[in-house]
Amino acid sequence: MRDFYSDLQQDVSSQQTAVSPRESESTDRGTLRVDVTSTIAIQPVTNARIRIYDGTSLLEDIRTDSSGQSETLTLQAPPPEYSMEPGQPQPYAQYTIRVEADGYRPVEIADVEVFPDELSIQPVIMQPLEVSGEEGEENIVVPPNTLWGDFPPKIAEDEVKPMNESGEIVLSRVVIPEYIVVHDGVPSDATAKDYYVRYKDYIKNVASSEIYSTWPDATLRANILAIQSFTLNRVYSEWYRGKGFDFTVTSSTAYDQKWSYGRTIFSSISQIVDEMFTNYLSRPNVVQPILAQYCDGQQVSCPNWLSQWGSKYLGDRGYSAIQILRYYYGSSIYINTAEEISGIPSSWPGTDLTVGSTGAKVRQMQEQLAVISRSYPAIPTVSADGIFGERTREAVQTFQRIFDLPANGVVDFPTWYKISQIYVGVSRIGELS
Repeated sequence: MRDFYSDLQQDVSSQQTAVSPRESESTDRGTLRVDVTSTIAIQPVTNARIRIYDGTSLLEDIRTDSSGQSETLTLQAPPPEYSMEPGQPQPYAQYTIRVEADGYRPVEIADVEVFPDELSIQPVIMQPLEVSGEEGEENIVVPPNTLWGDFPPKIAEDEVKPMNESGEIVLSRVVIPEYIVVHDGVPSDATAKDYYVRYKDYIKNVASSEIYSTWPDATLRANILAIQSFTLNRVYSEWYRGKGFDFTVTSSTAYDQKWSYGRTIFSSISQIVDEMFTNYLSRPNVVQPILAQYCDGQQVSCPNWLSQWGSKYLGDRGYSAIQILRYYYGSSIYINTAEEISGIPSSWPGTDLTVGSTGAKVRQMQEQLAVISRSYPAIPTVSADGIFGERTREAVQTFQRIFDLPANGVVDFPTWYKISQIYVGVSRIGELS
């Protein structure tokens, strides 16, 4: 396949306004919400003090609510056109956040990213003082997006792992793991820390690191599918464990995909991942997910791989996600669905649950929401009677608002699995770390 960027750059540029973004002094606005939880389960940290700085200037001094969330803040961001074409100024603004709460180790996060017309969600995970064993604050710096920063290009690999190589395939079917282990460095760096990360959180982190959330929806979906397929290939093939390592994937762009502890996540990306996290890319008669490799298509050229900037221009042209993927990976590629999701009490019923629905699945969902509401008291407590009434709809809608899902009060596929994930998290005594 070919890179669409060079074919379309001049055409797309000619459709833009005559004023260059570099010549414009205008600023736009983005929004930011800070979500503060404890390392103990998925417990919200209430009444945490959040201070937001632009350089050394204090912009906001606020507190978290009963769900551990700040209010949604409006902040300055660069014009949206900066993220629509390579070679423009930095397309996102950067802020520093400092969070303090009684009984917890303070956290400071620098270079939090805010794009125009996008909701940035900054997760902050705080360590209780009695279990952290560390003094002073935790300092985190969000690295630049890989499209803006300088990162090593991917070392090419075969997209399908032969059975007789090290990393021998040991699974009989594709399973969505509850957690993956991320080695925060190159494989050979024994000093790098390993992190246990929930699968969906890993995908959201990588996608927020690798592409711009302002791009067309179809482009985001195509890139997220490639990221998911790459990750599930590592899981399915036990690639690194087969080489004697104790992790699933690394954070190095030379070997895998960019992941960074504590990075900003974007709502548009988060919602797409929640909707399609069970999907991956397949080829006919190949069981394992395809190791879908990609590059930016501007600083690095990668024939037969997805070009990130090229996929953006295809999205501008109205291509669907599967059309974008087939443009780069070939016409035989198709979207598949995993057979099993680990760590989930029960699978989605197959149809949406809404007002008027009844039965065991409704009761199970109500029971899970009742447990979640003990940690998130803004969610109304419902009786587990198996009848989806107005009170249940209100509880579902509140849950959706808290966890960044479309607040329609309907238990659809993303909502069912998000309820299951949070239920499992708040039910556990301790969190893997």
